[in-house]
Amino acid sequence: MEEKLDKVRINEFIEAIMKVARGDYSVQIEMTEENNHLDALACGINMMVDDIRVIQETRLENERINLLNVQLQKAKDVAEESERLKSAFLANMSHEIRTPMNGILGFAELLKEPGLTGDEQREYVSIIQKSGLRMLNIINDIVSISKVESGQMEVTISQTDLNVQIEYIYKFFKPEAEQLGLNFFYKKALNAKAAIVKTDREKIYAILTNLVKNALKFTSAGSIELGYQMKDNYIEFFVCDTGIGIPKEQQQIIFERFRQGSESLNRNYEGAGLGLSISKAYVEMLGGRIWVESDPGKGSTFYFTIPLNAISEEPQVNVNDKKIMHENDQLHLKVPVLKILIAEDDSASARLLSMSVKIFGSDVMMASTGFDAIDACRNNQNIDLVLMDIKMPDMDGYEATRQIRQFNKDLIIIAQTAYSLKGDREKALAAGCNDYISKPIDRILLMNLINKYFN
Repeated sequence: MEEKLDKVRINEFIEAIMKVARGDYSVQIEMTEENNHLDALACGINMMVDDIRVIQETRLENERINLLNVQLQKAKDVAEESERLKSAFLANMSHEIRTPMNGILGFAELLKEPGLTGDEQREYVSIIQKSGLRMLNIINDIVSISKVESGQMEVTISQTDLNVQIEYIYKFFKPEAEQLGLNFFYKKALNAKAAIVKTDREKIYAILTNLVKNALKFTSAGSIELGYQMKDNYIEFFVCDTGIGIPKEQQQIIFERFRQGSESLNRNYEGAGLGLSISKAYVEMLGGRIWVESDPGKGSTFYFTIPLNAISEEPQVNVNDKKIMHENDQLHLKVPVLKILIAEDDSASARLLSMSVKIFGSDVMMASTGFDAIDACRNNQNIDLVLMDIKMPDMDGYEATRQIRQFNKDLIIIAQTAYSLKGDREKALAAGCNDYISKPIDRILLMNLINKYFN
C-alpha cells in the first residue's frame, strides 16, 4: 500500500516539474505529516520553483527596464535632433530674412542720396523689389507650413487645365532660365479637352513652382524639363534638371521640415528649406505621392502624382486667377469709373492702394478707422467700392462692415487684410463683405477682382 502511495506522489512530482518546464511557476506540492524522504523531495521542488519564479520575474523586469531605456534613449535622440534642426532652421531663417531686409533698407537709404542718375535709381529700385520678393517668398513658406501643421490648409477642387498651368509656369520661368544660360523645355501629354481635370489648381501651381525654383537654383549648366504624363488612373508630373544632384542618404530627408540638402553655414544656396516640405504636404493632401531620383553630379528628377479626375465640361474662368489679366491687357479693358473709399490705418498701404486703383478714377476717399469708414459711407451715398482693412484702431473692419450693411445693402465691400488663415475669408463674407483679398496685395489680382463686380 505504501509503495502504491509513493508512486502516486512521484507522479505528482513529475507533473509539477512538467508544469514548471512549460512556464507555470505557480506550482506548489502539498506536504504530508509523515515528514519522510518524499516530503523532503517535495519541499526541495517547491523551493526550486520559488527560486525559478524569482529569477524569471527578475529577468522580465530587467527586460522591461532595458526596453524602457532603449525607448527613452530613442526619445532623447529624437528630441536632440529636433532641437538641433530647429536651431539650424532658426539660424537660417534669421539669415534669410535679414539678408533681403538689408537690401531693402540699405538701397532705400541710398535712394535718398542727391544726384543719382536715372540708371542708378532704377538699379536700386530693382534691388529693393527683388529683395522684397525674396523675403515675401520666405514669409509665404513659413505661413504655408504653419497652416499645414495646424490643419488650417484647405483643398479647393475646381476645373483645372493642366496644359495651361504647364505653359504658364514655362513662360514665367523661361526668361530666368535663359538668363542663367539653361535650356528650358516642357512636355504636355494630353490634348486640350483631356487636360481639364478636377484638382486644386493653386496647390498644383505651388508644387510645380517650388520644384522649378529648386531646379533653377541647383542647375548651373545644361537643361531643365517640366511636364506630365498619364499613368493608369493617375497623372505623374516631373521636373528634370542636369544640376548638382542629391546624395542617396539625403534623398529622403530633403522632404522633411527643417531639413535641407546642406545645413552648413557655408552652403551656397539661399532659401528657407521649406519648399519641398510644403510640396510634399500639398501632394499628400491631393491624394498623391512625391519622390526624387537623383545621381550626384548629373542631375535630379522630382516626380509627384495626383489622381486622374477627368471632366467633360468646358473650363470656366476664375476671376481670382492672376493669369486672367496681365498688365499689358489693361488697355484692352473697358475700365469703369468709380468712387472708391479706402479704409486703411497704415499710411504706406493706403498710399499703395490709392496708386493701384487710380486706373478706375481719381475720386478716392480715405478713412483710417472703422468709425471714419462708416461716416464716409453714410455721408457719401455715391461711393461705389470700399476696400476695407480688417485690423484698424477703435473699430475693426468686420464691425464697420456690419454697421454699413444696416443702411447700405448694395455697396461693394472688399476686405483687404494681412490675415490669410483658414476661416478669415469666411469671417469677412459673414460680416457682409462681397469678397476678400490678402496682403501683400497683387495689383493685377486686385484689378481682376474689381472688374468682377463692375465690368
